[in-house]
Amino acid sequence: MKYICIHGHFYQPPRENPWLEAVERQESAYPYHDWNERITAESYATNATARILDGQGRIARIVNNYSRISFNFGPTLLAWMEAKAPAAYEGVIRADRRSAERFGGHGSALAQAYNHMIMPLANERDRRTQVFWGARDFVRRFGRKPEGMWLPETAVDVPTLEALAAHGITFTILAPHQAARVRPLVGGEPVGGLGWTEVTGARIDPTRPYLQNLPSGRSIVLFFYDGPISRAVAFERLLASGERFAGRITHAFRADDGNPQLAHIATDGETYGHHHPNGDMALAWALAHIEESGLGRLTNYAQCLELDPPRHEVEILEDTSWSCAHGLERWRSDCGCNSGGRPGWSQLWRQPLREALDFLRDELVPLYESGVADLVNDPWVARDEYIDVVMDRARATRFLERNASHELSQPERTRLWKLLELQRHAMLMYTSCGWFFDELSGIETTQVVQYAGRAVELAEDLFGAGIEARFLERLEQVPSNLPAVANGRRLYEQFVVPARVDLAKVAAHYAVSSLFERYPDNARVYAYRVDSRDRRWGEAGRTRLAVGHLDVTSTITEETAHFSYGALRLADHTVSGGVSEFAGEEAYANIADELTSTFRQADFATAMRLMDRYFHASIYSLRTLFHDQQQKVLEKAMEKSLAQAEASYRQIYERNAPLMRFLRGLSLPQPPEFRAAADLVLNADVRREAASDDLDPDRMLSLLGEANESDVMLDRKGIGYAMTQTLERAMARLVEDPDDIDRLERVDRLASLMKSAPFEINLWTVQNLYWDLMHSVLPDKREDALEHEAARDWVGRFEGLGHTLNIVVPAWRVPVRPNGRVPDVAPPDDGAPPPPEDSATAPAEPGASA
Repeated sequence: MKYICIHGHFYQPPRENPWLEAVERQESAYPYHDWNERITAESYATNATARILDGQGRIARIVNNYSRISFNFGPTLLAWMEAKAPAAYEGVIRADRRSAERFGGHGSALAQAYNHMIMPLANERDRRTQVFWGARDFVRRFGRKPEGMWLPETAVDVPTLEALAAHGITFTILAPHQAARVRPLVGGEPVGGLGWTEVTGARIDPTRPYLQNLPSGRSIVLFFYDGPISRAVAFERLLASGERFAGRITHAFRADDGNPQLAHIATDGETYGHHHPNGDMALAWALAHIEESGLGRLTNYAQCLELDPPRHEVEILEDTSWSCAHGLERWRSDCGCNSGGRPGWSQLWRQPLREALDFLRDELVPLYESGVADLVNDPWVARDEYIDVVMDRARATRFLERNASHELSQPERTRLWKLLELQRHAMLMYTSCGWFFDELSGIETTQVVQYAGRAVELAEDLFGAGIEARFLERLEQVPSNLPAVANGRRLYEQFVVPARVDLAKVAAHYAVSSLFERYPDNARVYAYRVDSRDRRWGEAGRTRLAVGHLDVTSTITEETAHFSYGALRLADHTVSGGVSEFAGEEAYANIADELTSTFRQADFATAMRLMDRYFHASIYSLRTLFHDQQQKVLEKAMEKSLAQAEASYRQIYERNAPLMRFLRGLSLPQPPEFRAAADLVLNADVRREAASDDLDPDRMLSLLGEANESDVMLDRKGIGYAMTQTLERAMARLVEDPDDIDRLERVDRLASLMKSAPFEINLWTVQNLYWDLMHSVLPDKREDALEHEAARDWVGRFEGLGHTLNIVVPAWRVPVRPNGRVPDVAPPDDGAPPPPEDSATAPAEPGASA
């Protein structure tokens, strides 16, 4: 009768460049490429393979936390994970199937309103589409209809609940202070003589479900999570101990009244691992302890609803949320809620920013309706169903068969896609994170303004209605706390306009970057396809020329253009590239012949003048490259110069290393010139060794010792990340050929080195791969070891690697031979074999705690 449910809201805002449809490098996430990648490594992936430790702190079990909790993932985050973190993504999808087996046919995954829009602040159409898109995305990924849906920031009003119920959503989760009043039900009807009880102020009993009846005649079930325990998990370090976490939630039940009770909490899913390191382990231990000690029965909300239908009715407190004490004001006013740390700053920008976006949205609606009137049967049904194309562009033809009013020509198709993209970005610009933090120019707010900028650009392209000028007038009234930014208009000019990408800019990117790398004839450049029709190449030392013509096609809008291009590299970073509309084969041939002929004569000054003559209207440099490629190209461009600089510093260091040691022995300060040389040389040597597939542990230890003696400040994050990747590559090679004992020995040596290295080495992937081999390969090898010396050697080394990786290797149950004799083999005694992954009946290891 005592049920326990832990809900994790796993979400990151969409971070894609609106023109490239890709997340570009975010330096603040170093050493990872971006924050999605970093948080996946720290939370999303680790919860799919969470560790339960034994009394000695060794890994005794690896379990999928998602299969035992309730969870939702933002659809835009799942789209990124599917492409960039497929193993973690598959762990989430697989967990929902396993949870259905565990919880009476009810999967634990909930859907989410699509791009985390604050639903009560949305107009009716956007609310409907957000629910439709969230549910349709869920069905594609999880293969079933969602029973529940998470509301962004749990922001709620009656129209939002109506939108959920109209789409067949059975329940949602709210904070306890979002209930206004309750009354008991019997047989689904109010009890005579018992009226409403006011519960405003978080006094609602969270251990039961509640029925909210709606004006339409529909209804929806509401679960109000336990506020104090949820806060303790998120903000009071309750996850420092899995044992304390389990104890706190199992003491949440009220006195037994004979009715079922549900103890449940809800927090950001990133709490388990990202906000609180090892929080995924505390969660895994707590779940196992609760389940195996009989303190309660794990469940999810859908199963709980089947087992215990609502016995009370509730009415919500409208226009409230879980993270703003003032209702919804955090997303539309300077209410005082912020992330702290900047006491002199205000959030006066929030209201005029929302008003500017509301203006843009409302201006776009009639333009959209008139623009698609001759293309589709119903403009808003088409927008709803466009999510199928967003999820998979290969579904475009099927979408058109259902929605187009007639067979569309290619120009009509492109116009339709642009109109639908206009509407998509007009919703993305309302992603809640844009208002959550403290400053207008923060990355989250800049992101939503970029989405608005993409919608504006499409509107100007389609209608030329002067929308941008009127939008900028409103943005000028949006104040920034930073004088360099000043207002929203300056933000738009500094961070939106330079980010814009058109087909010509893609062609220029291709032309300039082709000086540094060779593309295939049919290349993918982010959200564009580039088909080379002809290209010519010249090289003279470090000077290079590229000339050609090509087609650039947007994979989103199907818009295509044909360009001629030329690009010339004179020095490391002195690059000039130009593009122009293709003017025919004869004109192109004249350009290509004259440029290549001049280049062969080494007349580079004339070649530069020709570039200016032919492409004067659109000359590009390295500055025009897209961010990730720009960094890659600059690294290549600077390679020789940096090598020369390093050689010079190395000469200084090696010549003066004995003197530096002598000065250290006398406790005298090092000259700054010597320290600079030592820092550069030793960081370069350690980083290079760390990233090498031929990493020599002895040399690495020697370099680390030298760096320590020289008081060199090593780039610990970057070097640790490089060493982690080196070990993962070595382990992947072992998985490819587990029989190769040299590969096994290599992994063991590297793992031993990295456990003692003064860097943060992430053994998570390597431990997972070892765990899989331990259950798939080791049993057969142990059988072979009864007869073959080589197999015995392999088993011994593999078990040794397990100890190095801090994993409990299951005991070897040696079979008796048919003659009754035990083989002359001494297997290790490491305790009982670990249970299979996600076993719900095996005993937990004693004392295991995160």
